[in-house]
Amino acid sequence: MSYVSSGNADAPLVLCLYGFPDIPRTWEPLSRDLCNAGYRAVSPWLPGYAPSSLEGPFDVPTLAQKILALADELSPSEPIRIVGHDWGAVIASFASALSPARVRAAAMLAVPHLLAFEANLEKHPRQLGRSAYMALFQIPMVSDLVVRWRSFRFIRRLWRTWSPGFDPGSSYFEELELCLRSSMPAPLQYYRALASPKVIRTLRRTLEAGPTVVPTLYLHGERDGCIGPEMTEGQEKHFSALFETLTLAEAGHFLHLERPTEVNEAILRWFETH
Repeated sequence: MSYVSSGNADAPLVLCLYGFPDIPRTWEPLSRDLCNAGYRAVSPWLPGYAPSSLEGPFDVPTLAQKILALADELSPSEPIRIVGHDWGAVIASFASALSPARVRAAAMLAVPHLLAFEANLEKHPRQLGRSAYMALFQIPMVSDLVVRWRSFRFIRRLWRTWSPGFDPGSSYFEELELCLRSSMPAPLQYYRALASPKVIRTLRRTLEAGPTVVPTLYLHGERDGCIGPEMTEGQEKHFSALFETLTLAEAGHFLHLERPTEVNEAILRWFETH
């Protein structure tokens, strides 16, 4: 797995996992602050994103195992800290459930515990509209064409909808487009794998086996246009260790880029005490 690394190789490791549609560059502000605080920050290109391997499968259990293998490679003798945003949060959360001894502390952004998300769908059906893109992604070829159309205009629209009023800049989108152009359709296959009955059974079996014991900080933007903050309700019952939630006003889905100072300070405080 290819990755960007910052900080001393022997410093405590923090793995930073991005989501869709994104790239490791998303963690540059956090990586700088982590390095200044004495950590080594490693941001991999997730499986299915060039230059990492484009070979599947891309189900959550397999992705989590690959991240744990990377942790074993980079920090064989010490547990790691992990940060995940969007799909990165899903993968990091499942990795914490699979192998809590390997994860000292976690920070999850923008996607709550999957069991909480599922339970809240009935109470908040508006989320079905926000998640309609996931249904589109279940249709091979059609969704691939839609996403690629006119230089990935669909991707820019997702960013505008999910983080209203925020623009990461043209160079950011150019780098993201280059990555997606070399990676498609693998990033969409994450969503297709998530709909597999076999994968759903595996996820449920692991997550329902017991609450997560890894100390976890959860952050969400109040204006998130991808997943409403109400979808986080009740997720604390799925964590038996220390668990804390921070909701940022006037922040959207990409809250770590919109409000880097507040997000980074919260994550550093969490890691310094756990």
